[in-house]
Amino acid sequence: MSERQERPRETLSRQSTERQGRIDRLQQRVQQLQSQKPAEGARAQREQQRLLQSQSRLLEREQRVQQREQHVDQRQREMLTRQTTERQTRIDRLQQRVQQLQSQKPEGRRAQRTEERALQTQNRLLQREQSMQQRDQARLQRLGPEPTTVGRAATAAAQAAERGRFAERFREHATPQSQAALITRQSGWAPRQAWRHRHPAVFVAWLGPVFWPYAYSDIFDYTFWSYAYDPGYWAYAYDDFVDTVFWGGDGGYSAYASINPYDYPQAGGSYRARRGASVSQQTLRQLCDAPDKGVTAWPIASIAQAVRPTPEQRTLLDDLKAAAAKAAAVFKDSCNDSYALTPPGRLRAMTARVSVTLEAVKIVRPALERFYGSLNDEQQARFNALGPNIGERPQQQPQQQEANARSESCGDPKSSLTQLPIERIEAVVHPAGKQKEALERLGDATKQAVQALQAACPDDVPLTPVGRLEAMQKRLEAMLEAANRVQPALDEFYATLSSEQKARFNTLPQTASQ
Repeated sequence: MSERQERPRETLSRQSTERQGRIDRLQQRVQQLQSQKPAEGARAQREQQRLLQSQSRLLEREQRVQQREQHVDQRQREMLTRQTTERQTRIDRLQQRVQQLQSQKPEGRRAQRTEERALQTQNRLLQREQSMQQRDQARLQRLGPEPTTVGRAATAAAQAAERGRFAERFREHATPQSQAALITRQSGWAPRQAWRHRHPAVFVAWLGPVFWPYAYSDIFDYTFWSYAYDPGYWAYAYDDFVDTVFWGGDGGYSAYASINPYDYPQAGGSYRARRGASVSQQTLRQLCDAPDKGVTAWPIASIAQAVRPTPEQRTLLDDLKAAAAKAAAVFKDSCNDSYALTPPGRLRAMTARVSVTLEAVKIVRPALERFYGSLNDEQQARFNALGPNIGERPQQQPQQQEANARSESCGDPKSSLTQLPIERIEAVVHPAGKQKEALERLGDATKQAVQALQAACPDDVPLTPVGRLEAMQKRLEAMLEAANRVQPALDEFYATLSSEQKARFNTLPQTASQ
């Protein structure tokens, strides 16, 4: 593999974009020189001609280099796409074989042992094929978008993708805090990890195979200390929830809308929390088995120290602590140990996490309401003042209030969340007949899902923890409603596809063309 192919994906994407930018500028310069009137005097005309020739040579050289790089990338992409298609066919056959063996009921011990051995063999083959498919898809991702998506068309698509999104309104409020939020997101930090770096917490979509890894921490930390979160937290959560169904965890259209990542070298030109980011098994086990420990722990001691509860209030705080532990327990079964490689699989993984998060909120909310309601005004004020030291709070509030003042855009059309993925799917999968009808139903379901999210998009952030947890519940219910609207239509459409079409849909960001 060439040196260029081994470079990180974001480096290749940046270099391709920069090269296309140079080509565009050179083309404009050549056109300007060609349109100029001949200079007066032979010497001036020769200078003008030499300048035109020089710019033309530079343009030709840049175009040749671009064509050569695109040709190399295209050959690699075609090979990997072909392998992925063939592998998907084998996976489909193995899955059918495993299902057949599981449905059989042989009589006699010997027959049962024979069937068990056959089932184990088929499962091993299936796991090996899935592992190799995952590796091939990772290589496809590293190659970046199709060559046809580089340049003006890609820029236009990226700009279109940034518009008509929940987070679009925060682009106009980019501040130095936005850089910190971008780095937090790219690093996949938990809220408390971000705060230790004096950065606001942000929505982290994936960590390893786990969707919304810090859900337990977020629903309660955000409830207590919303000012310590990036103002666009829920806007990005809504965008990510819809994006990930179609584009996967590293889709090119899942833009972090507040700033341009290439403006900040610290972020490495990557604006997403990488699904494949380095994460230890110990970290994943803690997130899955003990979310109420470590970086996600509840600040019960801090609450008690701040409000100084009476004996009766202490009992209610103990009830809140017990409810928090019970809520943590429901998260254990929603953690995955492997990536979902298909759009229906990703949506099910996300739905499972949202469902248990909503259940956790419903467990804790009554206990929090009872405890908070028992506090006097002074205690409630001290409770409200709790939070991490990530900077002067007055500097955070105006930004949040200004962004909230523009929340009317929640009701604006979300074209990049509804139209764009359906258009890309149609361009890549080429549906026909019943497939096209099923895709239309998927498009309608997606629009209805986004409308459900819009209905839960708040006009402002409630001022009390109880109010914020209530708003949290409404947002989660909207996300669950959105998922339940899309899942049947997505399953129906996916079932109509051939193995080749499924493989292209599974790798939509790599195979989409403009």
